Amino acid sequence: MDESVNRRDGWVTKRIRWGALLWTILFLSLFSSLFAAKREMRAVWMATVANIDWPSEKGLPVETQQRELRRYLDSFSQNGINTVIFQIRPSADALYDSQIEPWSLYLNGRQGLESNPYYDPLSFLIAEAHSRCMEVHVWINPYRATMFSNTSSLDASHALLRHPEWFVKYNGRFYFNPGMDETHEYLCHIVEDVVRRYDVDAVVFDDYFYPYPVPGETFQDLQTFRENPRGFSSIDDWRRDNVDRTIQAVSETIRHAKPWVQFGISPFGVWRHRTNDVRGSETMRGLQNYDDLYADVLKWMEKGWIDYVAPQLYWEIGKRNADYGVLLPWWIANTPDDRTNLYISLYASFPAQKMTAPAWQRPNELVRQMRLNRSFGEQVKGEMFYSAKYFVRNIQGLNDSLQQFLYSDNVLTPPAPRIASGDSAFFYVSPQPRNVRLERSMGTQDDGNDEVMLTWDAVCLDSLDHGLNPLFYAVYVTKREHLPDGTATAATMTMPSMTHPTFLTHNTAADLTPYVSEEGEYDVCVTTFNRYRMESEQMQSVRFVQPHR
Repeated sequence: MDESVNRRDGWVTKRIRWGALLWTILFLSLFSSLFAAKREMRAVWMATVANIDWPSEKGLPVETQQRELRRYLDSFSQNGINTVIFQIRPSADALYDSQIEPWSLYLNGRQGLESNPYYDPLSFLIAEAHSRCMEVHVWINPYRATMFSNTSSLDASHALLRHPEWFVKYNGRFYFNPGMDETHEYLCHIVEDVVRRYDVDAVVFDDYFYPYPVPGETFQDLQTFRENPRGFSSIDDWRRDNVDRTIQAVSETIRHAKPWVQFGISPFGVWRHRTNDVRGSETMRGLQNYDDLYADVLKWMEKGWIDYVAPQLYWEIGKRNADYGVLLPWWIANTPDDRTNLYISLYASFPAQKMTAPAWQRPNELVRQMRLNRSFGEQVKGEMFYSAKYFVRNIQGLNDSLQQFLYSDNVLTPPAPRIASGDSAFFYVSPQPRNVRLERSMGTQDDGNDEVMLTWDAVCLDSLDHGLNPLFYAVYVTKREHLPDGTATAATMTMPSMTHPTFLTHNTAADLTPYVSEEGEYDVCVTTFNRYRMESEQMQSVRFVQPHR
């Protein structure tokens, strides 16, 4: 992802003419996009490599770094975002207090230099995000070790200086050799350290596996292949197996450490071309995950190694050489929803790439893509926007569209299919909070109205926290309808938005006054949303009556 996005665009596809069918879908999506499913991923990528998003420059004072993070999170929350994807390992370095790798130079200007006064950016971000009922997915680059060929600025603790035999130099950078057992063992050690020590919600890899091919240059792993072919006669198959082994090992490491932590992949938008594989997309003569990056994403989904996939569909609807309208249904058709959630990574950074296509010049291509996503119902379970600094600038009114329509209601993030499906799902549900109480303080508001406070007992099942303690609480406030005979009945939930939480909170008390200001009867329900993304049943509610004034 990050800085190399715009070099992936020079490939040709067959033009697929959807004609009336595509226009019909777009027309219908105009209406379906007004209502979101109750479960939806709404994420933003925050890139730290080369200071793309955060921190805005190297060596900023700690107070400034923290202020920038808070501003991002406040903006995300205002726009309905429920997840931040934070790049913690750009190139075998760390934006967290690693026990294994040095502090990133993008933090304080020199690799290995910790902040003064000391603080841990990842711990800080997790605390701030969770207090806003927002998840934190940590973004790790598995194989990239440096962004440059000169190693003089590397800290002595960097893996390249400690184990130079693990690395391959390619296109002016150093990469871990995926063919070595030491590589994926080391990576698993990194992942396990993060997952065990931090309250993260997911680990995600983006599209960088074997490096993007450079004409005239060969990745020098032939000797490794000859020394340990593992029964493969083809180096291409061997390379794919190297990445397969890494993905499987990382998946098992995460699930063994904390089974509620999800593992996601955000691959390049084309798996294979139809000309090379009958399962491929109607594209040709361009980059492919399978053949060029040696990433067999379909296999990882089929094996159940990953919990979500978020293909980077960074092209417009109708693009001749990479039609969003062609690739979206392909990913829908090839994602087994009983094993993997499908999200779409969208390109909020298009202005930085000086897009000149007409689709990007008129408001708003991203909104059209989101409406197309929703036209397929819940087969697409959300979006991830790349990247943060452009997302928050409200270019072409994107933030306005999210706040007013597309992300105007509260949603819960989707659970992993391995958790939510089958008979075992029952064991991952936490109990509903007890002793839900409403307290009215007479005439304490400026307008003379009563203040209504909602409180409940905290749910704490285990001091060691095996994922069942709440990440936050969801509060539902439903106004009852009155029948012609004057009796009241619970409001029928005829619209999808009626099933959404009224609000989410990290606390065990909330000011209910704004939600019960009109005369009438209300049902109020509080549920637990735990780290498995499972919500407690709505077994009990309390009644509130707002009298006529």
